[in-house]
Amino acid sequence: MTTSPTARRQLVRVHNFGVSLDGFATGHGQALDTPFGHARFRLVDWFFDTAMGRELQGRGPGGSRGIDNALTESGFRGIGAEIMGRNKFGPQRGPWPDESWQGWWGEEPPFHTPVYVLTHHPRPSLKMAGGTVFHFRDASPADVLAEAKQAADGLDVRIGGGPTVVREFLAADLVDHLHIVVVPIVLGRGVWLWDGLEGLEQRFEVETIASPKGVVHLTYTRRTS
Repeated sequence: MTTSPTARRQLVRVHNFGVSLDGFATGHGQALDTPFGHARFRLVDWFFDTAMGRELQGRGPGGSRGIDNALTESGFRGIGAEIMGRNKFGPQRGPWPDESWQGWWGEEPPFHTPVYVLTHHPRPSLKMAGGTVFHFRDASPADVLAEAKQAADGLDVRIGGGPTVVREFLAADLVDHLHIVVVPIVLGRGVWLWDGLEGLEQRFEVETIASPKGVVHLTYTRRTS
C-alpha cells in the first residue's frame, strides 16, 4: 500500500457497543445458546430492531429508521478490517477441540473484510463466503492493530468486542472513536467494561443522544489538541 502526505489517517473505531446501566457489556455464563450469557439479547435488542439490524439478520424489510438505525449504519461505513476477542468469535475456552467452529454468523458473516481474532490458541486462517477471512493471532493490541491497518488498505479498523478487547485497546490509547449504547437494564454480573479506565473522558470530546427506544448513545471522539 502506498500513501501520500495528504492521505487520510486510518481511524480505530468502536461502534454499537451495548453496555448496561451498571457497566456490564456482556452477561455471566456465555454458552453456545447464550452468546451474551444471562443478559440474553437485552444488550442488542435495540440493534436488531433497526432496519439495518433486520437486514443483517435476513429478516426482510421493516425496523426503525431513526437515530438508532443511522448510528448502526455508520458503524459499517469505511471499515477495512476488524479485530475481536476469541469469545466474540465463539464460546469455547482453552485449546480448540477441533477446527469445526466457524463463528456465530453462518457461512457468510456480516464483516466482508479480514477479521483478526485475538486468542492464546492460534489456528489456521478461515476463509468464509462474502470476503470475510478470520485470522487467529496471539499478539498485543498494538501488534495486531498494525497488521489490521495494513490489511485494511487505507480504510479504518473496527474493534468489535467483546468488552475485554475494547478495554485493552482503550487502556493502550489506541481508539479514536468510541460509540457506547447505554441500555436501561441492570445486569449485576458479567464482564465490566470500565475497569482501569478512570479519566477516560479526558482524551475525548463526548456527545450524547437519547433514543425514543430508551437507549442512550454516547460518542467519544479523540481530542485533536
